[in-house]
Formats: sequence, C-alpha cells, structure tokens
Amino acid sequence: MKRYHSLQEIREDIDAGKTSCVELTRYYLSNIKKKSSLNAFLEVYEQEALAKAEEIDKKIAAGKAGRLAGMVVGLKDVLCHKDHRLQASSKILDGFKSKFNATAVQRLIDEDAIIIGRQNCDEFAMGSSNENSAFGPVLNDVDNSRVPGGSSGGSAAAVQADLCLASLGSDTGGSVRQPAAFCGIIGLKPTYSRISRYGLIAYASSFDCIGIITRSIEDAALLLEVVAGRDDYDSTVSSREVPEYTKMLKTSKKYKIGYLRESVESKGVSDEIKKHTLKALELLKKQGHIVEPVQFKLLDYILPTYYILTTAEASSNLSRYDGVRYGYRAEGATDMVSLYKKTRSQGFGKEVKKRIMLGTFVLSAGYYDAYYTKAQKVRRLIKEETDRILSQYDFFITPTTTTVAFKIGEHEGDPLSMYLADLFTVQANLCGLPAISIPNGCDSNGLPIGIQLMTKSFAEQELLAFSKYMLELQTN
Repeated sequence: MKRYHSLQEIREDIDAGKTSCVELTRYYLSNIKKKSSLNAFLEVYEQEALAKAEEIDKKIAAGKAGRLAGMVVGLKDVLCHKDHRLQASSKILDGFKSKFNATAVQRLIDEDAIIIGRQNCDEFAMGSSNENSAFGPVLNDVDNSRVPGGSSGGSAAAVQADLCLASLGSDTGGSVRQPAAFCGIIGLKPTYSRISRYGLIAYASSFDCIGIITRSIEDAALLLEVVAGRDDYDSTVSSREVPEYTKMLKTSKKYKIGYLRESVESKGVSDEIKKHTLKALELLKKQGHIVEPVQFKLLDYILPTYYILTTAEASSNLSRYDGVRYGYRAEGATDMVSLYKKTRSQGFGKEVKKRIMLGTFVLSAGYYDAYYTKAQKVRRLIKEETDRILSQYDFFITPTTTTVAFKIGEHEGDPLSMYLADLFTVQANLCGLPAISIPNGCDSNGLPIGIQLMTKSFAEQELLAFSKYMLELQTN
C-alpha cells in the first residue's frame, strides 16, 4: 500500500474502491510491527482498531460516516481514553486505566477516527528528546541514533515513520512543534483555551495545550476543527465559535512578517538552520511580502521564566500521585509519610523529580516572591512585548529549533543544552499564542529542519492558510 499524506487522498482511494479502512488499518499495524524498534507505541489496539475499521467501512458504504472516517490516529500517553491504560510514560501510574475519554479524544471517536494506540513520550511530558520515558527512548526514523524530539516524540515518530496518519500530542513549551521539526512533519499548537484540556494529564496547567501532528496542513485544519470548541467539562476553554478552518486555507494577501534577528545571527543556532531560514525569508520577499528583522529584547528571560513557572505548577499538579488512590504503590512502607516518600521516590523518574523539587523550592515561603512572583511579572512583560510585535506584523517567524535532531545521550549530564532546545518554542506557551512548525528542508546529512510561525490569539485560520502557502512555495 502507498504512503498517504492526507485524509483526502485516503478518502479518494476508498471511494474508488482501491482500499478500505480495514486494509488501511492492517497496513499501519504491519508498519508498527516492522518498526517496533523505534519504540513509538507503548500499546497498540490491534483488534479494537480492526473492529472499528470494519464498522466505519459499513458507515462509509451507507453514507453515514463522520468527517474523520479513514483517519488512523495515535494518542500521546497523556490523553485519557476510556477503559485503556494511561501512564504518562511513568512508573507512578502502573496499572492505571482511564474511566473516561478526554474531550478531544471523544470528539475524534464521534467523527469516526480509528485510534490505533497510545504513544511513548517524555515522562509527564517533561523533556525535549523523549529520553525521559520510563519505557526507554524513542528513535528518529531518519537516523536511529538520534532523538525524535520531545516530549511528544512517540507521536511525531509514528507520523514520520508512517505508523499512523496523525497524532494528538500535548505542547507545554514546544512539545508538539519541536519533535515535528526534528521529524520533518507538521506540528500545530493552537491558542491556549482553543481546545479543551479535560482529560489531559496536567504538567503546567497555564501552559498545557493539546496539539496536532500531521503530514498535511489540511489534516491539521480538519483535526483542529473537530476537537476545538466549548466544553462544559473545562471552565478554562474558550466559548468562541470554531471557524471552518478547512474552508479557509487559500490566501492571496501580501503579509507583513517579522523574524527574530537573533535566530539568524546567534552563534547558538546551527549554520545550516540559519541558511534554510534565510532562504525561506528571501523566498517570501520575492513574492512581495514585507519581511523585516525584529529584536526581541526579553529573549534572555524567556527560558528562565518558563522553567520557574512550569516547575512550580508541576510541583502542585503532581502532588496527587501518592500511591494511595491509584497507580504504583511502594512496598515496605510503615506509615503514611513513608508510603508517600517511597512511592514517589521509586515511581517518578530523575527529570520529573528534579522539576518537582525545583518547583517546590520556588514556591517555598522564603523564595516565593523572589522567584515565582517575579517570574509571573516577567511573563506579563514577555506577553506585552510579543503582542506589541504582532500588532505590527501578521506573523513572527523563527527557526523551530536551534539544531537538527541530536544524538541519543548527547546532552546527558548537560541539562542546559537540553533546555536550550526549547528556546524558540516556549514563547508561544508563555503568551498563550498559536504557533506551528512546518518542514523547511533538510541539512547536509538529510536531517529535517523546521521553521516556526506564530501569530495573534485565535488567528489559527490565517496561520494555517499561510503555512500551506509557504509549503507550496517550497515545492514550486
């Protein structure tokens, strides 16, 4: 069977009798087995997916199928799927099964998507390489010695390696966009509150977003159209009407575009990424768009602010995992305190424990104002400066990452280098703005490079249309 790049291609072949949902599902299941060494999936729902595919084939024949009929989707292991295991790739949730569907997952099911399995990720979505999983690292399909990015590494690698057509991941500081860049595919982080977070395991609640990983802009638009919108189970979700993104993907406007000056001048950005970024910007200039460099004065404060605030929120959110109500429980405890200590010490991995301790420190009585309160003030300044830039420009462009996918273990013992992998992506989460990573060629070793576009709140329709336009420019 051929490699499909969009649901439209699949539906055309189904309608022409060239394939079926069952055949398509078998194809993906076969690929998962062939490429099991990538470690992208923690669990595959083989029989369930085939039964669902058979049911949807009947719906298609009867003309009653939903909008996602024929789309095979993977779920990052942080999204609740009723009666299925859920672990956030952590030992602390051993044996836990979800009692309900996340709103986004339920909306996929309602539109006849076929969910094929749950995907590996950095433990509790804390990481930029997918090396922090309790189930081992995920490998990049382009080069198995390299990481796929994180934390949604399994989700990105699965789409990259043709193990499913699309994935739902989560993006707290770039966890959908950064792996999409490392894997040469599309990663969309919508406006904060555009998609309900009900059923998403919390890492940092004021940053977390459910994100979309696909091979085509059309599929990203369709999935956003399906899963976005008001939800009575989430008081923080926006009640704004969801546009028909799939009908708004054409644009002929001439845009005013700002790009981060430091991203093409800094020594910390690889020369090949600079070259590809400048090439894309030059191409936009030739098409008549206004393209200007922008200096972001608060760039040095973005990562410290992000890590202070997210670790503080993680410290609070992860306090619920104590070995009493669900998940892993340590043996040999003599009282409640020792149960907590043993369970959390044994159940959480090194990176998660580090972030919990950092967060607990910045929230402690003696340091709350010095770190947490100050970081909240800086977050506001970063948002104000970003909004000021976007009041002058339609889009703000940077490379998605400072380097291409690095070697597994390359940053072990050097957490600062690992955290710098998120340098350009965390800004969108600090400000709650929509951003997307799209492919921007490959380096001399054939490793994918991504370019990131960010725009104003709830302007996903413009973001998607312009992303499609940029991808078409690359191919023309």
